[in-house]
Amino acid sequence: MKFGKEYASQMVHEWQEAYMDYDYLKSLLSEILSFKQKNAPLPEVAATPRGSLKRKLSMYKAFSGLQVRYNSFKGKNNHEDEVIVVNSVQQEGSECHYETTFLVSCEEVGECELLFFRNLDDEFNKVLNFYQKTVGEVRVEAGELSKQMDALIALRIKVDNISIGMKSAQAMMMDPSTNDDSIYSPASADPVRFSSSGRSHMEAIQEVEMTNDENLEEEAIQEVEMTSEEILEEEATAGTNDTTKMNPTGFRPAPLEVLDYVKINIEPETPISTLKSCIMTSKSHLTFSKEELKKVEEQMKKAFVEFYQKLRLLKSYRSLNMLAFSKIMKKYDKITSRKASKSYLEMIEKSYLGSSDEVYKLIAGVEATFTKHFVNGNRRKGMKYLRPQAKRERHRVTFFMGLFSGCSLALVAAIAVSVRAGNLLEHEGRGQYMENIFPLYSLFGFIVLHMLMYAGNIYYWRLFRVNYPFIFGFKQGTELGYRQVLLLTSGLSVLALSAALYHLDMDIDPKTRSFETVTELTPLALVIVLLLIAFCPLNIIYRSSRFFFIRCVWHCLCAPLYKVTLPDFFLADQFTSQVQAIRSLQFYVCYYAWGNFKTRSNTCQNSHVYSILYIFVAIIPFWSRFLQCLRRLFEEKDSMQGFNSLKYLSTIIALVMRTLYDQKRGTFWKVMAASTSGITTVANTYWDLVIDWGLLQRNSRNPWLRDKLLVPHKIVYFVAIVLDIILRLVWMQLVLDIRELPGLHPKAFIAIVACLEILRRGMWNFFRLENEHLNNVGKYRASKSVPLPFNYDEDKSM
Repeated sequence: MKFGKEYASQMVHEWQEAYMDYDYLKSLLSEILSFKQKNAPLPEVAATPRGSLKRKLSMYKAFSGLQVRYNSFKGKNNHEDEVIVVNSVQQEGSECHYETTFLVSCEEVGECELLFFRNLDDEFNKVLNFYQKTVGEVRVEAGELSKQMDALIALRIKVDNISIGMKSAQAMMMDPSTNDDSIYSPASADPVRFSSSGRSHMEAIQEVEMTNDENLEEEAIQEVEMTSEEILEEEATAGTNDTTKMNPTGFRPAPLEVLDYVKINIEPETPISTLKSCIMTSKSHLTFSKEELKKVEEQMKKAFVEFYQKLRLLKSYRSLNMLAFSKIMKKYDKITSRKASKSYLEMIEKSYLGSSDEVYKLIAGVEATFTKHFVNGNRRKGMKYLRPQAKRERHRVTFFMGLFSGCSLALVAAIAVSVRAGNLLEHEGRGQYMENIFPLYSLFGFIVLHMLMYAGNIYYWRLFRVNYPFIFGFKQGTELGYRQVLLLTSGLSVLALSAALYHLDMDIDPKTRSFETVTELTPLALVIVLLLIAFCPLNIIYRSSRFFFIRCVWHCLCAPLYKVTLPDFFLADQFTSQVQAIRSLQFYVCYYAWGNFKTRSNTCQNSHVYSILYIFVAIIPFWSRFLQCLRRLFEEKDSMQGFNSLKYLSTIIALVMRTLYDQKRGTFWKVMAASTSGITTVANTYWDLVIDWGLLQRNSRNPWLRDKLLVPHKIVYFVAIVLDIILRLVWMQLVLDIRELPGLHPKAFIAIVACLEILRRGMWNFFRLENEHLNNVGKYRASKSVPLPFNYDEDKSM
């Protein structure tokens, strides 16, 4: 692979604008090469008299050429090393600007080379300033994490102290030689006292290495400056029982007074805790409980992991840019036959980009701190947390995906042949089958189609470098690729089609006037199997992804009692396109609980309660999104979330009106359904195109689209706009009384309309995440911000 492609593939997606523009600089070198080829003097050809000794001449030329090249290299080495000089110009603030000056005349260099170096300097200054700014940000974050660790260690000691048994407490009170200070001092005469859990105070004390508490930032810097040898030596020392070998000034706990200046900042994890936090206003004080300590530790783990990932990205950014500058300068030397790369690369090495080792020290410090404080000194376990392995593609996934896909096609063909051979479309039991059995299996069809669209979205997200794992917050190594999703989709389709083929029986038993019980229970058994797989606690069939999905579903159902994240409201949006699937689940309950499934009959449609629930279950996903928008409105103070909540409220009203018109008919309900649906269609379409997709911007570089586009063909965006508008108007078939097509049952027509909405949602997903990714790129947001567990009261601490 050429370096240009490798360079682009290894970029941090969200920082791509801050990288050196290798392709542009390479194009300038191409212009320099073209200019030199056009203006190169023609070589003079020496006339050779006929009859000369060709062999002697060729031997003499070969030897002479080698001698000339060698002498030329020796004599001109020092001169060509001084083709350019790079000067540092200090600008306002702390930014440093570099400019390149040629030591030869401009006529000899040419305008192309001057342009190249001007752009090269601009690219280097861009990279340098971004790196310097980002290092400053991580330095501040490191200081904040150090302060958080102070509070965490103090909380650990406090919690451990509270759990001391009564006998130890009485013995300590009876001994006048011991005081409170000796509990936390490693030099005390009786430093080891065990809690009820068997853990000693000395272990709690010695789990952190501290310096003096004059400056918390110095504390963080001294911790991260530990080398690997010092870490190993410290771990070896900590493993011995000889406490006299330890430096008493090197080991001492965080002062417990830190707890007087902090307040707890833990997000409620359950609906009950959320309600309690709303009712109880003073929930920010520390309770010094083990449960609270456990939550704090988990939150700190997440903060350290995210901070470590940002450091690794910054390290990769530095290395990749330095390599790119080296490559481009070597290309310049090769094209121009100059030796300017040495001077330029020496300048890069001496600059902050090449000479600063703060990131490496911070990485070593984070590894040491995390290993020591969170995994009991087990470095291998700590590295598994900090450096999760990327998921490896397995051939068996591709094999089974192909196998199940082939089986699915074969089953579709078998069903088509069975219908044709049995003339089932003209069978007298066709209507009964479509009214009672078809809605049961259409549920699986909706799910399979949605999963197919999701697999296609993943494929194109990867193709156009949309960082969907970061956007959704998937843990590295657990996200599903399009092959894994297609494997699950094809497996589900095989189960559903096999059951449908087995259930393709329309002949009732003439004696009992009923169908076989086992056959009629097949759809219900299939639903139960899927639920068992989804909630299976065993580490099979992508357990982490299953539990992630279940957790997001639970958050949607419990809105607004959970903090709203992107996966939560993105999934709720998916459910708004699966209204017919949700109604199919309602039909399952009605058909098997109150209907007579043995005779394929039900009275659900005539029940007033069922009609009300038919409306209620359809508005659940829209109501969830409405509550999520309100939660974000109150938390983020973003007025756009208020408008978004009104959009979903209008959709709920339109959905209710359309359902009432479908059930009651009449001119009044028709007018209400048409007017409310028209209003919500205009609002939803505008929100799709302008807010969610970021399109229809008149003054953008791409007229009526947006400034940045990932898909190279603009026609794709215009086609998507037209399709979104058309598919948003599918509801009009209801008010136009188009309830079925010739030769098509009404239930089948409803299923087709539902499938069109799923297709629209799949298209919406791609452009919605593309816009989200570009927003992250514009803000250079490549890492998640994890809320820290402690809030410092600066007034008290000063």
